[in-house]
Amino acid sequence: MTGKRTGFGLAAAGAALLLLGIAGCGGGTDFGSVSSETAAARGENMTLAVATDLHALSGRLTDRGEAFETYVRAGDGKQLNYSEELIDAFTEQIAAEHPDVLILSGDLTNNGERKSHEDLAAKLHKVEQAGTSVYVIPGNHDLLNPWARGFEGGRQYRTESVTEQEFVEIYGEYGYDEAASRDKASLSYLVKPSGDLWLLMLDTSKYADNAKLGHPETDGELKASTLKWIADCGRQAEEAGVRIIPVMHHNLTDHSEVVQEGFTLNNAAEAADVFAQFRMTPSLSGHIHIQHIAQTEANGRVLYDIVTGAQSVSPNRYGLLTYDAAAHTLNYEARQTDVEGWAKRTGSTDPNLLHFREYSRGFFAGFGYEMAFKRLIVDETYTSEQVQAMAKTMADVNVSYFAGTQRQDRAAIEASEGYRLWMESEDPFTKRYVQSILGTENEPDPLSLTTEFELPPR
Repeated sequence: MTGKRTGFGLAAAGAALLLLGIAGCGGGTDFGSVSSETAAARGENMTLAVATDLHALSGRLTDRGEAFETYVRAGDGKQLNYSEELIDAFTEQIAAEHPDVLILSGDLTNNGERKSHEDLAAKLHKVEQAGTSVYVIPGNHDLLNPWARGFEGGRQYRTESVTEQEFVEIYGEYGYDEAASRDKASLSYLVKPSGDLWLLMLDTSKYADNAKLGHPETDGELKASTLKWIADCGRQAEEAGVRIIPVMHHNLTDHSEVVQEGFTLNNAAEAADVFAQFRMTPSLSGHIHIQHIAQTEANGRVLYDIVTGAQSVSPNRYGLLTYDAAAHTLNYEARQTDVEGWAKRTGSTDPNLLHFREYSRGFFAGFGYEMAFKRLIVDETYTSEQVQAMAKTMADVNVSYFAGTQRQDRAAIEASEGYRLWMESEDPFTKRYVQSILGTENEPDPLSLTTEFELPPR
């Protein structure tokens, strides 16, 4: 997640927020031989785990020295210092729970490093060995990234990123080799894990100009030809009596009143029109790192967009979707990776891993606290005690926002001295930021959603 930062409010938000188809939808070309069988037959229940923004960094790219520590401290709260341990705990947990499907919706790696991609792909193998089909798409950090770096001693050094074709080769067994159809214009593809439910894994990232720009582009969109391909897939699904769930890195609709640019699809309205036409809802996305559920309307139909919190950021979320074939419903609930349990089982003696929930929360909260404190301490308006109270409230607000626990935390935050001071502040942007991310009592629950999943006639 990398966006434009203007003023303290956005800076605080950013730091805390921190080619081929098989006789499928039009627009594909031959990908090779794939099985037409699905993992789950018609009328069968199904479970799908979803995670996003793993931001994996290979241990082969850091000696955890001075340059790496400086980089982590200057970041946006991603748990890069325990990246490999967190992913090991996550993949072990998913393998043990063995859902039918694991979906990874982009920003698989820190900055597209080839070694990070290779190591993550190797870790995903144990998930598939346990009987779970893994499907991945790239995010804005994953391809042709000029920021790909390794860390040694006191220096950073450039390391190799990957091209589109290399991405497909590395993750072939995690979606691309099983694709029923591929979009010619992007790395989007269709898979059919069930006789009732298909997945459109949509590549919304823009990476063709990264080298020229010198940085990865943050914003995303679906190309016009890709939208036509999506509609072709929708028509095929209707004929088969199947529903489609779209998966993207970027968001279908706004999930924040103050942070939108670079996160919501540039052509979200056009995408929503196609999704609504074929009842493609809910959509699953990431990128903004928060845990949140939002809705929009298109063509008279309500569409839900579920953003699962970043796996790399406290509280290290993933989601579980449960399809009930008899009730025709789809239920989503947010979960948390149990790093502490994994640490105990593996015999770790690292106190941070053995008490990871507390450690991870404090690590992330520190970024919001430090940024607020540094800005406020030079303002003679406030005493040092007031600065500390306001910085703590900013940290608490950000932690709650990213965790999706505003409902549980709102009363305590609103009762704090720091919150009172922020509401009396003459900084209207930050005041609005704090108010907006706390939300209101009647907003949808960011942690769960149950929605109708009626199938088209067969």
